[in-house]
Amino acid sequence: MLHESEQIEFKSEAIPNICKSVIAFANSNGGKLYIGINDNGKINKLTDIDDIYTRITNTIRDAILPDITMFIRYTLDEQGFIIIDIAEGSAKPYYLKAKGLKSSGVFIRQGASSVPASQDQIRQFIKLSDGDSYEAMRSLNQELSFTTAQNIFQANKLEFDESKYTNLGLRNLKDKQFTNLALLISEQCQHSIKAAVFEDNENTKFQAHREFTGSIFQQLENAFSFLMLCNQNPSNFSGLTRNDNWDYPEEAIREALLNAIIHRDYSYSGSIIINVNKQAMEFISLGGLLPGLSLEDIQLGISQPRNGKLAEIFHRLKFIESYGTGIRRIFALYKDSYAKPKITVTQHAFKITLPNLNYSNNHPKITLAAETQSASAYYPNAQQQKVLSYVREHGKITDEELQTLLDVKRTRAYLIAKEMLNKNLLAVQGRGLKKFYYLP
Repeated sequence: MLHESEQIEFKSEAIPNICKSVIAFANSNGGKLYIGINDNGKINKLTDIDDIYTRITNTIRDAILPDITMFIRYTLDEQGFIIIDIAEGSAKPYYLKAKGLKSSGVFIRQGASSVPASQDQIRQFIKLSDGDSYEAMRSLNQELSFTTAQNIFQANKLEFDESKYTNLGLRNLKDKQFTNLALLISEQCQHSIKAAVFEDNENTKFQAHREFTGSIFQQLENAFSFLMLCNQNPSNFSGLTRNDNWDYPEEAIREALLNAIIHRDYSYSGSIIINVNKQAMEFISLGGLLPGLSLEDIQLGISQPRNGKLAEIFHRLKFIESYGTGIRRIFALYKDSYAKPKITVTQHAFKITLPNLNYSNNHPKITLAAETQSASAYYPNAQQQKVLSYVREHGKITDEELQTLLDVKRTRAYLIAKEMLNKNLLAVQGRGLKKFYYLP
């Protein structure tokens, strides 16, 4: 005698919530649904079985997404009941069309019952079915609006309507549901950009901070406007000619911001962080380098976009010219500056630091030549450049820190420091244990 179990369920009649059980079996290990047998396993013969069969097949076909019909086989038993044999589906999660990818629409088998799936279980289903590409996965939120995206596409004389959604990657092919890429450019995007201005170079004392939300197109526009407000422009005159001296090249800010938005790992929920102080502007995005790429590769212009479809949309909208040129363009904008941009990469983060040109220009520059001495006498060697980079970042360096930095003994460190003092590359303050070196 049959009993209800994880893979068997009885229904005395074709009640409306039959789809809940069908979905649960398809999302689990498959199973059989007996229509016309009560909970005790006794036959409750169906009347007009042909009509009931037609209503069941139509309901399952119309109420469940993605299409589940290929995983279902129906049997009309001579004793007056229907057997629905449901195989495990390959496009999980299956869900009620009217409810969407929510716990109220997705079910799994738990013992002999069909129960709502948790949000974590739904996410795992999507990942296993759609792959690891965040932008291609089905969005848990299907109630999306695209006012900002529509306006930007129209401004660039590009079509943006339902007929283009699939080609753009905004809808998937399985069930035409919105993808995470669609979520990113929608007003419902849950990610954000946080920008803060600090009074000190250690970024500990807030002066102002903002958070930008909504479509990433809106975040891009608002964040860029805010950063340009932070970009000071002290001017001077040469005769009647006014010379503008921006803290940061406008294009460098734009490229660094675009890089953070396009290449960040959106599977993490954290925000893009932008820190601004008198010395530098930092752009920190989640997600380190993709496997196979090195920092040297990035600086050479080699690019492997983490979010290929998103990059393609930004390319169509002419926000970017081509892949891999942004980083090189940033460094080119600083080619005549003593202070250079810096890239820092960890396993889960990527940081671009733009030096403040007016801050670095206020510091003494290296004299490359003089009448009585050769250029090499003034230009810092590799060790000296390493010391200068450390002092620019930390403000000062002690004898002990210099020894550790260069991995040299005390006498050698003393000679290096003395030579840099003689060249006016460093200045010194204090004596003994309180002595430290700083930029003149």
